[in-house]
Amino acid sequence: MLSTSSLADNSPAMGQRSHDRRARIERLDRLADKLDTRFRVFGIPVGWDSILGLIPGVGDLITAGPGAVMFYEAHKMGARKRAKVKIAANTGVDMLIGGIPLVGDLFDVVFKSHRRNIEILKQELERVEAAEQRETARQ
Repeated sequence: MLSTSSLADNSPAMGQRSHDRRARIERLDRLADKLDTRFRVFGIPVGWDSILGLIPGVGDLITAGPGAVMFYEAHKMGARKRAKVKIAANTGVDMLIGGIPLVGDLFDVVFKSHRRNIEILKQELERVEAAEQRETARQ
């Protein structure tokens, strides 16, 4: 939840925070592309998540790390609880079902949890920045 002290700050630092958040989301967006849509196999976008998922147990555990980072970023930027729950659920579902041999590998190709999480982060970033702008305008 956003604190009123963070919203009430209309100093240049507030613009810098917004820029920093956007830069972090853009880095995570590029990472999500690498994990979910980096390559094309028979015209189907696949990424390192699908490839690493072929390694039983280890692959899905490794690719859950970026999901945890996305959750942390959501928390850090003041995302709503429901957004953080969606990110955690996407990451958990990807890890659990992705861990099932063969079925999980096919699931990873379709589900693309990192792309889903980035879209949630972008929506929350827009919401947080709109709230900050409204608060600044009131002052």
